[in-house]
Amino acid sequence: MEGNAKVIAVTGKGGVGKTSLAAALVRRLTERYPEAKVLAIDADPAVGLATALDAEVKETLDDIRLEITDGVSEKLKETQDILSEAKFRILDMMDEKNGFAFVAIGRPESSGCYCAINSYLRDVISMLAGQFDYVVIDGEAGIEQVNRRVMEQVTHLLLVTDQSRKGMQVIQTIKEVADRLVMYEKLGVAVNRITQTVIPMESPFPDEPFIQIKNDEAQIVNDIQGKSVFELPEDSLLMKGADEILEALKL
Repeated sequence: MEGNAKVIAVTGKGGVGKTSLAAALVRRLTERYPEAKVLAIDADPAVGLATALDAEVKETLDDIRLEITDGVSEKLKETQDILSEAKFRILDMMDEKNGFAFVAIGRPESSGCYCAINSYLRDVISMLAGQFDYVVIDGEAGIEQVNRRVMEQVTHLLLVTDQSRKGMQVIQTIKEVADRLVMYEKLGVAVNRITQTVIPMESPFPDEPFIQIKNDEAQIVNDIQGKSVFELPEDSLLMKGADEILEALKL
């Protein structure tokens, strides 16, 4: 990956609030570093990050992939032309507002499909990351995207869980995979949507930052009303959690 971008991948089990946290991190980065270039990547097929950030999805990377590969020969003789076209199209489709740029991955590939064009699209994303100071990736639930479709390397890995044993097990599996496949610099754990404060929480990784975020009623209302994270109160629990995460990861 070119440049010195700080690439934060937000991963974990589904339904634990990864998207809300990713959006909160994007907001905080734009507020803390107004001169910095911030890129938000929605790697979840549901494209929930777009709603959380009030970003427009003009076209997804998968749309571009399908259009570019349509009619291309199996030998892909003009691979550089394909790469150039993909990069041009991605830059053109980006939505830029509120101090950040936004791009959505779109639908996932069919199981077992690792065609050549996808490696080129990963290269394009890496080149784009080199043009930004901070990149926040809202990952698909589970381990599949840790080191495949979005980035071959992230600098900061945020494992998000709830209080459930299943959630904790998922982030332990993600870390096991990441330790083998991802050359991250820093890792942190965020327990989100805490409702039972009387139950003691212990990190499965004692040597890593451990952030606990109480269930945020303001965010629940915000989400129901379809409002973006930029409309949350400054002192909301979610935004305070984002502050703690950035401090813990030294961002």
